[in-house]
Amino acid sequence: MTQNIDSILDVAEQREASDVFLQEDEVPRLKINEQISVLGEEPMSFEQMADFWQACGVNTQSDDMDRDTGFISRTHTRYRVSLHRTMGRLGAVLRRIKTRVPSLKALGAPEWLLTRWGAREHGLILVTGPTGSGKSTTIASLLQWMNENLVRHIVTIEDPVEYQFTSNRSYFTQRQVGRDTSTFAFGLRSALRQAPDVIFVGEIRDYETALTALQASETGHLVVSTMHSEKVADTMERYLNLFPAGDEKHGVNLLANQLSGVLCQKLIESADGGLHLLVEHVENAGAMRDWIARRELHNIDQYIARGSDPAAVSFLQSTLKALQAKVITEATAMASVSNESELRRAMRGIA
Repeated sequence: MTQNIDSILDVAEQREASDVFLQEDEVPRLKINEQISVLGEEPMSFEQMADFWQACGVNTQSDDMDRDTGFISRTHTRYRVSLHRTMGRLGAVLRRIKTRVPSLKALGAPEWLLTRWGAREHGLILVTGPTGSGKSTTIASLLQWMNENLVRHIVTIEDPVEYQFTSNRSYFTQRQVGRDTSTFAFGLRSALRQAPDVIFVGEIRDYETALTALQASETGHLVVSTMHSEKVADTMERYLNLFPAGDEKHGVNLLANQLSGVLCQKLIESADGGLHLLVEHVENAGAMRDWIARRELHNIDQYIARGSDPAAVSFLQSTLKALQAKVITEATAMASVSNESELRRAMRGIA
C-alpha cells in the first residue's frame, strides 16, 4: 500500500518520532529514541516528493537545491523541514517541533538544583553534552518551569526551534537563526534591547557569543545556553578557550563571577529498553569561584569526585546510583564510563 505524507506523519506522531527522513526512491525512515527505523516497504516516488516540496512552497524546477522551511501536518503538528537533493534525487528531513514539554522530574534531571539556578535574576547556566544527549529538552523543561512559576519575559534564540512555548505566567519571544535573526551572537545582542529577563541562546560556540552571554549576565539577565563539552571542567576550559589571549583574563573573571552552574548530561540505554539520563553537575559557589578565577580546573574535578556536596555530582556517581537502582545493566554502566576499574571499585564501596 502506497504511503502518503499524511499517513507517514500520523505514524511519526503516534510513535513520537523526533525526525522523519524522506527521499525519492527510498523507504521512509523515522528516528525514535535516537534509533532509526524503516517505515513500511514502499519507497517514495518522485511525484510524492515533488508534491511535498510544492506543499512546502518550493518548486522542484527552480534553482533551489537546499531550502529550510516548515510544514504543518493534518493534526496541526509543526515541523521544521530541510529540503535538499541527494545524488540528484529529492529529499527532505522533518524535525517535529514539540509543544508538550516534559517535567524536569520526568526527565530525571536534578530538579531542585536547576530550579534554584533558574529562580535567580541573573547568571549563566550551561547545559552540555554531545549531540542527542537531551540538552534542548532539559532546557525546555526548565523554561516551562519558569513559565508556570515566574513572571518573566523569556527570549529564545535557537537553530532550530525545538519546542514551541505557550505563554503562561511568563511571556515568550522565540527567534530562529536564519529566519528571525542572522546569528546567535547578533540575536543575543538584539535580545538585550527587547526587555528580557531570561535569554536562552541555543549554543555558545564563538568568542562574541561567549562574551555577550557573560556581559548579559553581569547586567542583570539570566542566560541559559548549551555547549558540546562532555564534563564540567572540560566545559569551563572550552568556554575560556573561546577568548583570545589578550582578553583571557577578562573572560576568566567574568566566568568566575557570573556562572551559576554547569550541568553535563548523556543518555544511555535503560534496562527496559528506553533511555536513562546520566548527569554530572556543579554549582559555582565558594572555593569554586576562586578555582575558576585561577584557572585551577583540576581542583573542580577533584571536588566533584569527593561526593560530599549534593550540588557537585560526577558521572561516576550518577552511573553507580542508576546501577544500584537497577535502572541500567552492568554492561551498559561499564560502557558509559571512561574508567571501568573506577566504577568497579565504587561498586565494592572502595573510595
